[in-house]
Amino acid sequence: MDWSSCHSERRSGTSKTKEVPRTEYQRDYDRLIFASSFRRLQNKTQVFPLPGSTFVHNRLTHSLEVASVGRSLGKIVGDHIAAKLIAADDERSQQFYRYDLSSVIASACLAHDIGNPAFGHSGEKAISNYFIENKDMQIEGRSLRSFFSDGEWMDLINFEGNANAIRVLTHAYRDKPVGGMRLTMTTLASILKYPCESTAVDRSYYHRKKYGFFQSEKETFLDIVQELGMILESDQPLIYKRHPFVYLVEAADDICYRIIDMEDAHRLGIISKKMVSEAYLNILEHLNRPEDDVSRVKDTFNKIMDANDSIAYLRAKSINALTLETADVFLKHQQEIINGTFNDTLIDHIEKSCGALKEVIRLSVEHIYNHHSVIEIEITGYHVMSHLLDLFVPAVLRTQMVGTDRMAQRLIPLQFREFETSDSPYVKVMSIVDFISGMTDAYATEFYRKTTGIDISKHR
Repeated sequence: MDWSSCHSERRSGTSKTKEVPRTEYQRDYDRLIFASSFRRLQNKTQVFPLPGSTFVHNRLTHSLEVASVGRSLGKIVGDHIAAKLIAADDERSQQFYRYDLSSVIASACLAHDIGNPAFGHSGEKAISNYFIENKDMQIEGRSLRSFFSDGEWMDLINFEGNANAIRVLTHAYRDKPVGGMRLTMTTLASILKYPCESTAVDRSYYHRKKYGFFQSEKETFLDIVQELGMILESDQPLIYKRHPFVYLVEAADDICYRIIDMEDAHRLGIISKKMVSEAYLNILEHLNRPEDDVSRVKDTFNKIMDANDSIAYLRAKSINALTLETADVFLKHQQEIINGTFNDTLIDHIEKSCGALKEVIRLSVEHIYNHHSVIEIEITGYHVMSHLLDLFVPAVLRTQMVGTDRMAQRLIPLQFREFETSDSPYVKVMSIVDFISGMTDAYATEFYRKTTGIDISKHR
């Protein structure tokens, strides 16, 4: 790959661009902001249960904050690439890096969680485990497993929110246009953290720790990587090297959740002000950025009387320092990144020399991710999602409907009714996964209560 050819204004599903006042990449950002799938993130769990008496982050507020950090990273890196790595007479690339890369990274940050189901990562686990646990379930004399190819089955037993994001953004749902949201190839490539198929997962490589597309989007994936000249690693199974912009999107996400989860935990009274403030100040001291006078930061912090405001001040300082440090690491390793040989993430690279970041992870695991409220929502999500899959999956695979099959099918919205027009068991089941994974926490819970008879009052 090279910096001059790794960006393209072409959109999924079309080869045309329009002459409009906004750039193509600004249009990507605006399309995402107004998308219903993006709005639904406001009622999807980030870490802590929703809603509560204390405001905490949901997937939508998290994505907006990640986009803010990503925009800054795109601007810093873009200006450097334009000045140092792009020929002065390459007007197209000069324009892109100086003015458009920031919009690309911000847009990709908005979209990075758009494929995540309700109830956080427990929703992903619930979908995967449903198929694992029911592989021998008999449907008209066949096991559930026998309906699918090896690649299709791997998609289902390892359901992946990252792969689902590509599907949500590009799939032509019933009565929807080809290309889905029709985002630019550049923005789509920037969320391909794991540019490989499910059969290629190998946790010893960062770009293969998970997978980035379902079998149903394989052709779309190939269109993206070929348009941008991404580096082929293997065609059997299909593996590509990461697009360089992925590292910036990933870093913006890593910075936000590592820092902001602790702020949320403090607001909820799970961890003390002292513990959080020390963790944030240690990051600033370890990074020792020339922009930060840590003694002055401490003085300002001590003058802020409101506990939440004082922690918010240190949170902002920590995010800013990590953003600048991340940009420096990216630019230091830009040649490895563009060549596809950088087997690391930018934040993990920083963590190796910044013990304070390791301490943040330790504190988060010990005090946040294993907190009873977090575990409770994970258990709830597991049962809700499993029930919904059990209601709908057999109903669309049976050719001779029994019991409540026909009634269950009638509950599925028109856009997810591809099971009516396809003979493929994989297409049928993916239409159900689309429906369920798109639900918000509240809608999935309400649906569960109604269909199990826990709450029949609203049926009257």
